[in-house]
Amino acid sequence: MNVQRIAATALFFLCCATVMNAQTAASDPKFTKFKETFRKELKDAGIIGGSLVFLKDGQIAASEHYGSANLEKKQPVDADTIYHWASNTKPFTGIAIMQLRDRGLLKLSDPVTKYLPELRDVHNKFGSMDEITIRNLMTHSAGFRNPTWPWDKGQDWEPFEPTRYEQLVAMFPFTEILFKPGSKFSYSNPGIIFLGRIIEKLTGDDYEVYVDKNILKPLEMHRSYFDATPYHLLKHRSHSYYVENGKRTEGRFDANTGITVSNSGLNSPVSDMIKYLNFLVGDAGRTNVYDGVLKRSSLEEMWKPQLPTTVDANGNDGFASDIGLIFFLDRGDKRTFVGHGGDQNGFVSYIDFEPATRSGSIMVFNTNVIYPAKTPPDKDVFGKLRKSARLALFAVDR
Repeated sequence: MNVQRIAATALFFLCCATVMNAQTAASDPKFTKFKETFRKELKDAGIIGGSLVFLKDGQIAASEHYGSANLEKKQPVDADTIYHWASNTKPFTGIAIMQLRDRGLLKLSDPVTKYLPELRDVHNKFGSMDEITIRNLMTHSAGFRNPTWPWDKGQDWEPFEPTRYEQLVAMFPFTEILFKPGSKFSYSNPGIIFLGRIIEKLTGDDYEVYVDKNILKPLEMHRSYFDATPYHLLKHRSHSYYVENGKRTEGRFDANTGITVSNSGLNSPVSDMIKYLNFLVGDAGRTNVYDGVLKRSSLEEMWKPQLPTTVDANGNDGFASDIGLIFFLDRGDKRTFVGHGGDQNGFVSYIDFEPATRSGSIMVFNTNVIYPAKTPPDKDVFGKLRKSARLALFAVDR
């Protein structure tokens, strides 16, 4: 047998083994049952469309695409459907900051005012603005408010998000630090915007350009982009909706996140987000590519607990115990889950993974179901599904 035949035979058996492993995972009754639960819960809640993926050891263990991406156009949800990922953009910003740190362009202990001196106009009764560090921004502990805009009454004249950084700067003399920086976790969108601005200052690239060149393209996320959808991808773009008290309304189609792009501007199909999740959980076959994006040790540094927290990025109880560097951690039940969520303009998303078992899940919906304040997780469709997804995926390794 010659060398070519040996190589071909080895490749054949490798492919067969991969297919068999995928089929075994997909046929696991836990996944089959969860997919049935997923469809039922979305239907009962009035959710228009959604997708889920389970990953294990770099392979798709199970996936499901439900409902419609656009009711008016009668557009079904499929693997190519492009969702808005909202605050799941934030980890990309954190990865970019760690890239710059590893290149020696900044330190996490640097004062933010070293790069953004205009922040000295913010009122800080706890001390100097020069004491607030990049690490404080990455752990949501700098003391800034949660929303970007102080206006959130739903008036027609209210903008979706500011489109120019100067609009934020103009508000600095009317902005205050709400608690002693570094003393506690308190989710802050403006803090992540400032990280995006630092990236632009240090690289000379717009935030979108930098992330595309240094994260999206190396991970081959070729149909991922920020804000306005390219014309050739519009046919895959999902619309968004809200459901409250049984009444359905529409979100803004292709909304512009403006200057808040580093906080929430990412749009992507699930197929691209699978590549991102594989990067997070690790794939020995692509070590060189992944290390070219961010060293594994630096990525794992982002998953070390920095401060305690009782809520996650979407404000949900019971899914986080600590904040790392941007990422949230849940260290309950002798296991550590890492992840982030997103919630904006009718879209809701969750990415959860367990580094120790190289397992993960992606769930994304184009409909936000609005519940009364303090609704418990077991009465909230998103909380129920997220908990069930963890049990289904991670029970495989018990």
